[in-house]
Amino acid sequence: MNVVPPIEGTGPLSRAMASAASGMRAEALRARLVAENLANANSTATGPDGQPYQRKLMTFQQAVDQATGAVIVKPGRTVEDTTPFRTIYDPSHPAADANGYVKLPNVSEMVEEGDGREAERSYEANLATLNQARSMFSKTLDILKS
Repeated sequence: MNVVPPIEGTGPLSRAMASAASGMRAEALRARLVAENLANANSTATGPDGQPYQRKLMTFQQAVDQATGAVIVKPGRTVEDTTPFRTIYDPSHPAADANGYVKLPNVSEMVEEGDGREAERSYEANLATLNQARSMFSKTLDILKS
């Protein structure tokens, strides 16, 4: 298997590879955030006055890679979702309020599943772009060698 070394330059293939690689990094972070949200989907506060886990969302920022001049994506700020917490009636729970309601995180497993799949598909699309650019670069080198 041929391994293409890191490419430094300003050509279109270098820019495509830098852009795709940045997208892969951003989507990997997004997938980790989805996993964190799912892991905390049913956690509660430790007491009646506490707050449960609050869903986190990642923002994206556009930037320019100084080495290649490529437009890339960077993970932006992580923000908390302001959707209201879910509540269940369980007066025996240690985190129940005076009315017997327990606050649960504002995480929906279905929404997180969709976000996770979207992150996975975006990662795969960026990987396909990266592989295609590497293949084109390799073929270009082969042509130049002949």
